[in-house]
Amino acid sequence: MKNSKFVICIDNSDYPASLEKRKIYEILPDEEAKKLEHMRVIDESGEDYLYPASCFIDANLSKETQDAVSKAA
Repeated sequence: MKNSKFVICIDNSDYPASLEKRKIYEILPDEEAKKLEHMRVIDESGEDYLYPASCFIDANLSKETQDAVSKAA
């Protein structure tokens, strides 16, 4: 997956069925969502939805780790 980016959920209080705290999620580029301070996240359903950016922190994964995580998906 080119340009994949990963974040870690730090707050799932409003979305307990969709997000797990401390879990790594892939995000998809979405400039409109970014303007609204949201992120397009592939959640537990396997679909992508918008969530507040404040629920996540950047995972800062190495390229090798990103590649491994992408292959596991």
